[in-house]
Amino acid sequence: MSAPDQRPEAASPVQADTRLDAALPLGTEIVTLDGLIPIEHLLPGDRVITRDAGAQRLRAVVRRRVPDNLRMVTVTRDALGGKPDADIVLLPHQRILIRDWRAKTLYGAPQVKIAAARLIDGEYVRWAETKPTHVMSLHFDRLHIVYAGGLELQSANRHLEPGFGVQ
Repeated sequence: MSAPDQRPEAASPVQADTRLDAALPLGTEIVTLDGLIPIEHLLPGDRVITRDAGAQRLRAVVRRRVPDNLRMVTVTRDALGGKPDADIVLLPHQRILIRDWRAKTLYGAPQVKIAAARLIDGEYVRWAETKPTHVMSLHFDRLHIVYAGGLELQSANRHLEPGFGVQ
């Protein structure tokens, strides 16, 4: 593991028509083979525990500045059936794996991956009043569900790496 200042940061500015794919604020704890590690201390080659495929090696970890005009979503502690462990701020397009009554009732499936912004109810999940200055994306050889900040979240899209995807 290395210091956060040794992380690559994308050189190109984020344009207004660019959508952030999947990235997490600095300080978000990720479940790895070495235990809970803050995202900013992860490096390519580290093994992250995934829900769908067990321990997987990171291919890339990219730190990006959050655009000033981007609205983010706050998921409050215990908002999703006892998860997350603490309030967490997510990108609006960050997909969260939901495996409870919401998936069954709203989508007729035992589990679904849904964008954080689609879960906004104004009380437990709401537009964030503050946001981080930087986020970090985790890239694998394919999409995975990682345990991050007490939630099950989809990793960044490898086809859009490094960093953010254009929609």
